[in-house]
Amino acid sequence: MEHYDMTVHEEHKGERIDKYLTAVEADWSRTQVQQWIKEDRVLVNGNAVKANYKVQEGDAVSVQVPEPEPLDVTAEPMDLDIYYEDQDVLVVNKPRGMVVHPAPGHLTGTLVNGLMAHCDDLSGINGVMRPGIVHRIDKDTSGLLMVAKNDMAHESLVNQLVNKTVTRKYTALVHGVIPHDHGTIDAPIGRDKKDRQSMTVTRENGKHAVTHFEVIERFDDFTVVECQLETGRTHQIRVHMKYIGFPLAGDPKYGPKKTVDFNGQVLHAGVLGFDHPRTGEYVEFEAPLPDDMKNLLDKIRNKR
Repeated sequence: MEHYDMTVHEEHKGERIDKYLTAVEADWSRTQVQQWIKEDRVLVNGNAVKANYKVQEGDAVSVQVPEPEPLDVTAEPMDLDIYYEDQDVLVVNKPRGMVVHPAPGHLTGTLVNGLMAHCDDLSGINGVMRPGIVHRIDKDTSGLLMVAKNDMAHESLVNQLVNKTVTRKYTALVHGVIPHDHGTIDAPIGRDKKDRQSMTVTRENGKHAVTHFEVIERFDDFTVVECQLETGRTHQIRVHMKYIGFPLAGDPKYGPKKTVDFNGQVLHAGVLGFDHPRTGEYVEFEAPLPDDMKNLLDKIRNKR
């Protein structure tokens, strides 16, 4: 356990204690500090306080930082396709077929297992099964993911997702020929009452969901689209494209039975952009289509 002692200076007078601590220690997140306050690990002038306590000049603040919770998930060396990495964030290109994080009964072979072998400083906000994971993409979707290496970065990236300032663009192959060049699908998504493993457009229990799409290429029976997420609901692109009558090719859950010979839905998270948590600078990354997807599109083109 680490122990920190500090004295409040005039420029921080009147700030909430949780805000003060995240200001003076950039690697601490507000969520983390508030938990320590609840556990009486933060003392002001020797007394426990609440998160809304406003510090005064000269206050003596002490913080006991607990040891990080050990992970039950095994680190597994993997050949990860890392696009960017620094002290705060990591951007990785996940291959199709890889699960993002472990679940009970399935603790190996996931992206998290590989990340844990690659670096030992992942954010702990999402718990032992999902260290560093800010958002996810489905097992059979390939593409870019941002990973938080500390809790400050995690909180920043989550807030950007909530505020809809993260750029997330996907390339998809859908059944049918979309007649218009672009469009927006604004339809709430929730659990399907008839099938709890699936999502559906529903007004009853659905959450706000918006997908923008643009046609990239048309074939006789298929269309290639670029979808940009405004929100990030489970299976959002797959559900929304089915909803407007153009389900994803290869999708075993939401697509037609007669579809392309492919290992899952033809969907790739190709563009990811966000404000760097520490510098505030906007950064954007682009991963080209994986070979299996390129080969499938070439095959369809050659049939025309």
